[in-house]
Amino acid sequence: MRKVLVTGSAGFIGFHLSKLLLEEGFEVVGFDGMTDYYDITLKERRHAMLKQNPHFRSIEARLEDMDALSDLFASDKPDVIVHLAAQAGVRYSLENPRSYIESNLIGTFNVMECAREHGVDHLLMASTSSVYGANTDMPFAETQKADTQITLYAATKKANESMAHSYAHLWKMPTTMFRFFTVYGPWGRPDMALFKFVKATLNGDPIDVYNNGKMFRDFTYVEDLVRAIRLLIDTPPVQPETSEEIDEGDSLSPVAPFRVVNIGNSTKIPLMDFVDEVEKSLGIKPVINFMEMQKGDVPATYADASLLQKLTGYTPKTDVATGVKLFVNWYRDYYQK
Repeated sequence: MRKVLVTGSAGFIGFHLSKLLLEEGFEVVGFDGMTDYYDITLKERRHAMLKQNPHFRSIEARLEDMDALSDLFASDKPDVIVHLAAQAGVRYSLENPRSYIESNLIGTFNVMECAREHGVDHLLMASTSSVYGANTDMPFAETQKADTQITLYAATKKANESMAHSYAHLWKMPTTMFRFFTVYGPWGRPDMALFKFVKATLNGDPIDVYNNGKMFRDFTYVEDLVRAIRLLIDTPPVQPETSEEIDEGDSLSPVAPFRVVNIGNSTKIPLMDFVDEVEKSLGIKPVINFMEMQKGDVPATYADASLLQKLTGYTPKTDVATGVKLFVNWYRDYYQK
C-alpha cells in the first residue's frame, strides 16, 4: 500500500484529496497546523471524517516546526508528498504578510528538505493561477513567462516554484507544481466568494461584487481538481536528455525532473453568471453591493488545461450550475439553513 503525506489535510482541498486517496486504497498521513485563519471547527469536522478510515493518521503541527516534520518522515516514510498546506487568500496577504513568509516559504522549504533527505518518489506542490499576475494573454499556459505577480501571496507561490525547481535539479527529485484556478465546492473556506455569497444571501445581507461585476474566473469544482491531482501522482516528470525531447506546450524543465501543470476548467465564466447560479440554487435574489476593483485582484483568469489532458487524459468538466448547487446543498445541510 503506497503511503502519501498530505500537508493541509484538514483544509478544503487537502480534505477532499485525502478522502479520494483513502477511497482508492492509499494510506494517508495528514499533517495540518489547524491555524485559526478561519473557523477551526470546520477543520476539525473534516479531520474527524477522515479519521473514520483506519488508513488515515493525522498529525497536528506547523510546517515551520522542522522537528515535528522530521519525526513524521522518520516514522512514516511516505512514498509521495502532496504539499497543499499554505497561508491562503489573496486579500489577507495585504493584512498579514508575515504569515505568508513563515508558512509559504519557510514551511515549504522544510517540506522540500525532508523530501530530499528521505528521497521520496514524487513531490507534488500547490501553486496558484495568481502567479500569472498581470499577464493578459489568455488562456494562461504553463509555458508563459510569469514574472509580474501583484500580491505577496502570489509572489510566495512563484518563489515556491523556483525553490522546487532548484531542488529537482540538484537532487533529481521528481517534482510537479500545479496551478489551481478558483476552486470551489462543499466544505469550502468561509473566506471564499461562493461561501460569502451564499451566507450573505441567506442572511439577507448584501454581497460585495468587485470591479462592478466586470470579472471573469475559471471556476474549478473541487472534486475535479483532486481527481486531477490523483492522476498526476502517477505521472512523475522525467528529466529529458536534451531539450529537443520536450513536446511543444510541455512545461517540463530541460535541466530537472520538474513540471508545472494548470488545473482548471478551461472556461472563462463572467462573475455575474456565477452570482446568477447562486440565485437559482437558493431561490433568493441576492442584494448586490457593486464595488471598485480591490487592490491585488485581477479582472480575469482562464486556464489552458491541455497539458493536464495530455499527461493524464483528464480535464475538469463540472459546470458552475452543477457545482454551485452541490455547494448550496452542502451549506444548507451543514448549517441547517
